Amino acid sequence: MAFSSCSLLLSILSVFFLLLHLPVFSSANLHRTSSLFRSELISGHESEKTPTTYFEVTKPIKLPKTKPCSYPILHHDFGSTYGKPPVLAHYTPPSDCPSQNFDKIVFEWKAASKGRQFDRIFGVWLGGVEIFRSCTAEPRATGIVWTVEKDITRYYSLLSSNQIFAVYMGNVVDSTYTGIYHVNITLHFYPAEGKKYGLDDGNLDNSVFGFDSGADLILPISRNLPLNDGLWFEIENSTDLEFKEFKIPQNAYRAVLEVYVSFHENDEFWYTNVPNEYIAVNNISLPGNGPFREVVVRLDDTVVGAVWPFTVIYTGGINPLLWRPITGIGSFDLPSYDIEITPFLGKILDGKTHKIGFSVTNALNVWYIDANLHLWLDEKSERTEGKLLKYDISPLKISLVSNFTGFDGSFIINVTRSGESNGWVKSSHGTIITRVTQGFNYSNFMIMGNEGNKQIVNQTIDFDDKVYAKLPSSSIRSLKSLKSFPLYLHTDNVDQGNDSYTSVVNITFGFNEKKIRDSDLGLSIGSLKNLQKAQGSMLVKGNLVMSGLGSTQQIYNYHDDAFCYFRHISSSNYTILDDKTSSICKKRPKLHLGSVRGVGRM
Repeated sequence: MAFSSCSLLLSILSVFFLLLHLPVFSSANLHRTSSLFRSELISGHESEKTPTTYFEVTKPIKLPKTKPCSYPILHHDFGSTYGKPPVLAHYTPPSDCPSQNFDKIVFEWKAASKGRQFDRIFGVWLGGVEIFRSCTAEPRATGIVWTVEKDITRYYSLLSSNQIFAVYMGNVVDSTYTGIYHVNITLHFYPAEGKKYGLDDGNLDNSVFGFDSGADLILPISRNLPLNDGLWFEIENSTDLEFKEFKIPQNAYRAVLEVYVSFHENDEFWYTNVPNEYIAVNNISLPGNGPFREVVVRLDDTVVGAVWPFTVIYTGGINPLLWRPITGIGSFDLPSYDIEITPFLGKILDGKTHKIGFSVTNALNVWYIDANLHLWLDEKSERTEGKLLKYDISPLKISLVSNFTGFDGSFIINVTRSGESNGWVKSSHGTIITRVTQGFNYSNFMIMGNEGNKQIVNQTIDFDDKVYAKLPSSSIRSLKSLKSFPLYLHTDNVDQGNDSYTSVVNITFGFNEKKIRDSDLGLSIGSLKNLQKAQGSMLVKGNLVMSGLGSTQQIYNYHDDAFCYFRHISSSNYTILDDKTSSICKKRPKLHLGSVRGVGRM
């Protein structure tokens, strides 16, 4: 029996919004994705004997020539771990390495799985400080393996003392979902080729304001153990505010808040959420609140910054065939976001307890958020002092134009915000005046067509952070991060009768960033253009994929003053079709992955 238009709309859009709310699992730990479409959807490939290697395209970590001291820290099989405490291990700083001065510290995650399983979000914490957030790959009957390496040198001071190492991955194993994740975690310490960091070096004389060194202390802004979940806070709606109390040493002279963000369930595809007006007029049940989201960060009762997050697509998202073996940008190593709060130091150098809080504009259940407070301390002084000179955070400026009749129509949403803070801190380095600005621009053009069965989303987020520090010498140091997150998504679904339909997807999205640093070591410029395009189709009957095809193309182009990396790769249904890499610095090629509106912006 063929669906009516309204029935087909509800059934097909549920691929994005509804069908993963299965009663077997708690909804707080499942991605609201089309990841119900599992390994069985390409049964013709299951005769292969060797496991498939999945990977995220990214640049290699630039390593020193020294031999690393490597220490396995955790081996665990994550099976029925949902609703149970994180897996814990005791971390001890390396003691038998030839040198205690390290140029680079690398976190390595190796995992394998076989069978059928959902994609699972997981986090890794050291002393309550989150150092890694990721999504698992979806296994297949013949097995999969994947490895992620992350440079964690910025956590150097944290790694210099004994800590509790915690990993939370809420997984469920039963007769249907059989995949167990077998995990090995290793830390690699690369001795310095010359004297640099060192566990006992303290502040470096030539790194005034900490532009050229890691923080002396890192405080966790996360939930405390023991608990039966991740250490992240859960933001469940637009009025929810979660916070952590903390106290800082009174000799701090710089502070940076590093924020980790991931989105799930009704907000996993927040950029496709329709306005509430559309839902009400058509009397349908879909995630709403429109497609705009913002993570707001507060210090006590003051908004000190915001994060407009990158649109990470997890390994089961939209069409799982798109992410095998090349996974989506950021899916294996979710980005974190830095907010400079040095101008506000004067408010928290009083030796009293304060709090950092998080909320999400327009949020639906559920967002996982926590943060790390990086502090630079003045070892030559017991107390520093500071004062906030200027604070100006503009309200959100939102424009929404709706034009729809029934299930078809269009929506144009534009949002802007800006913020500036200015303050001074006096330490043994002298008086340093810091000015911080954030600038945000958001646009989303959404079309609903084919009686609501077709959706087109064209979205761009521009997200800029700038930090200027005036030193006692009257010289200026600066850090600038200019980000652009373009996304284009086209989904169309056609009723095939007999409780089945064909779903066609075309997506292009990118993570572009330019970093400019002017410090005691000179001017440094780095640029990343990471663009991914994928196309797929599936014949779906009920909740199962009967057949399907997915292909992906990606261009990754990074360069800075000392290192270049270029990769152009494409795949189709587990098979790599083309893979070209280069580390030769040359004129960057123009990126052309098709004529897609909004993708070329930087």
